[in-house]
Amino acid sequence: MKKRLLYSFKKTVLMLLFVFVLTNVNANTNKDTLRVLFVGNSYIFFNNLPQVVSLISDSMNTKLICKQSVLGGATLGDHWASRNGIRTRAILEQEKFDIVVIQDNSMWPLEHTDSVLMYGKLFCDLIKSKNSTPYIYNTWSRKATPQTQSTINKVYESLAVQTQSVLVPVGSVWAEAKIQKPNVELYMSDESHPSWHGTFITALCFVKKITGTLPAKYPPIYNYPAIDKENIFLMWVPQDDVLFYDKIVKNYFK
Repeated sequence: MKKRLLYSFKKTVLMLLFVFVLTNVNANTNKDTLRVLFVGNSYIFFNNLPQVVSLISDSMNTKLICKQSVLGGATLGDHWASRNGIRTRAILEQEKFDIVVIQDNSMWPLEHTDSVLMYGKLFCDLIKSKNSTPYIYNTWSRKATPQTQSTINKVYESLAVQTQSVLVPVGSVWAEAKIQKPNVELYMSDESHPSWHGTFITALCFVKKITGTLPAKYPPIYNYPAIDKENIFLMWVPQDDVLFYDKIVKNYFK
């Protein structure tokens, strides 16, 4: 009788332990996911912005699964016309995304405003027809011409209003970071493309705008898993700078 009771007790304990472990596993793995497509050019693929966005979301309740359709120097007109092997419209027809981020050539808001607005609207309409939400990637001015930021902003703000899309004012966040910390280096040596720091703060802008929050902790190094199970190094940002960018983005998107 005692052996039977002891066996029953052990069995009950094991079942409770199993349920506890299973519940915790499910709690850790049962995340919301959002699929995000980034459409644009080198301001996206330099330092693998979509992958950094995805990695930052790893510790959060919402996992961002990111893909890109990009070509160096490409305009939205190039994407729309499927020039030079670009497959953006085919991808939108064949795959399902929750969010599609669009970005034009960095000089187009200054030199070809009508093109930005026309093709931007065509894409936003197409994105909405696929039951996705269009996000507008409001980029930054060149390092040598910070005075052009307001013009760039006006064009992307106008596109966002006209299409009722979500604006991500990355250029304004960069400007704020430079005001608060003038020696921060967000540019590469060409004074146009983003450094690791520039890509990191840009990624924070997208994570905050999409999810409404930012991680409680950040890893010191960002690696992306490769097909052969090896890690591809993406970037390293010192922790003090990480905390600075985190504060900038949180305060900007209150």
